[in-house]
Amino acid sequence: MSTRIVVLDTETTGLEVSQGHRLIEIGCIELLDRRPSGRHFHCYLDPQRAVDAGALAVHGLDNAFLSTQPRFVAVAAELLAFIDGAELVIHNAAFDLGFLDAELARIDAAHTPLAERHVVTDTLRIARERFPGQRNSLDALCRRFNVDNSGRTLHGALLDAELLADVYLALTAGQSALSFNVGDSAESGGDARPGHARGAVATAALRQRPRVLRASVEEQSAHALRLDALDRACGTTCAWRSLEDGGD
Repeated sequence: MSTRIVVLDTETTGLEVSQGHRLIEIGCIELLDRRPSGRHFHCYLDPQRAVDAGALAVHGLDNAFLSTQPRFVAVAAELLAFIDGAELVIHNAAFDLGFLDAELARIDAAHTPLAERHVVTDTLRIARERFPGQRNSLDALCRRFNVDNSGRTLHGALLDAELLADVYLALTAGQSALSFNVGDSAESGGDARPGHARGAVATAALRQRPRVLRASVEEQSAHALRLDALDRACGTTCAWRSLEDGGD
């Protein structure tokens, strides 16, 4: 039976769901047996409220565009059908799930939180355990694992889900190597136990470590300038500066 994973990301009108902020974009990528299936779910949403200036500077989705999009209630059933039965892979899962659960609760007050219905893997938690004391934002992890994020001038849920899928596979590369080699071993009639899957090949794959790429001085300066711009847009210190270590 195939292992089904949905890598999920969202964009919102602001940072705090408790302050009435809403979803404006959802992007999902399906993986079957740790390989992209080609299926995805993507939508923009009318949040029925204004987008904060700080959030607008991050994703570029303005009120005029969003007012022409469907409301969450119109896409909820399709979204739930797409993620049904899948393990959810999310970066900073509490943030995205908090917004999704709030939207679903507006439709059904008896809604069961998604974390109680799905296995949820938080790549931020994994990254913090593996790289303590380092920056573990999605951009930082893309650089660390040599994932090309050159097209990410602004945040976007579908693009970020695609990047996160690559980051997730790199973060859990040992599992990928074992899964692939066990299948080969079974087909060739060998011992399919993880410790005996094409012994030398599996061992070599597990010992590989991704090449670590550090931000250049120029990249760090550009990042600082971007945060300064957000500060000016917000009229105060932007929340993203305090979330650098773990934002989406």
